[in-house]
Amino acid sequence: MTANDENDGKQARTGLDGDGRAAEEVQGRRVLCKDEAAVHRVGRLAASRPEWVWCVSYGSNMNAGRFGCYLAGGTPEGGSRAYPGCRDPRAAAATRGHSLSGGIYFATESQVWGGGRAFYDPALPGTAPARAYLITSGQFADIVAQEMYREPGDDLDLTMVLATGRTQLGPGRYETLLYTGDLDGHPVLTFTAPWTAADVAPLAPSTAYLAMLASGLCDAHGWTLARAADYLAGRPGVQPTWTSHTLLAALQDPPAR
Repeated sequence: MTANDENDGKQARTGLDGDGRAAEEVQGRRVLCKDEAAVHRVGRLAASRPEWVWCVSYGSNMNAGRFGCYLAGGTPEGGSRAYPGCRDPRAAAATRGHSLSGGIYFATESQVWGGGRAFYDPALPGTAPARAYLITSGQFADIVAQEMYREPGDDLDLTMVLATGRTQLGPGRYETLLYTGDLDGHPVLTFTAPWTAADVAPLAPSTAYLAMLASGLCDAHGWTLARAADYLAGRPGVQPTWTSHTLLAALQDPPAR
């Protein structure tokens, strides 16, 4: 073997070793990428089934006693319907005042209160003061069921709403779920109608219903009753039945049901 042949052999062996190491590195990167992808898939799956969520109410459930009937069961003060409660009847782990971008309006007649119901429309101008309750995702599913007069018991797949911000479970008045962001590391969810304020005729709410909203606003945000009356009187569907002054008077001395 000549010196040139020996050098060529060394170079060939070196090239093969280098190619081998390169192949191993490429394979290692592929395995790493697969592992990372698996981690991301697990993360997405866990995110679609969060243990805790913030359930945001902008209507009568701003009243903590009323919301408690959805959790533990019972008939809210001034209401005409008993609720079975959640499979997990524990009280909310936390509650706080919250705000949603957009506004509320009143439409469709409530079987519980009489008069119009509150709905949230993100397209309305302004900000809607609300109340957030930290509950389990199972409790949230049971509350959504009770809002539609169904028996609680089935969990909800939150994958779509957490991925897109909105999902429609059905055509019902409170079967459209909205994800509005995160608070303290937990997703913020609410529900409303699939239509907008412009799609339905407004309907004035009852005194008892407005009293629930007003008490929730005062409790969650520290408002005076006069401020709550002023805010509610400005929502679509309230006037001309109510003005700030007539509503405040009614809230201060609500009629017995």
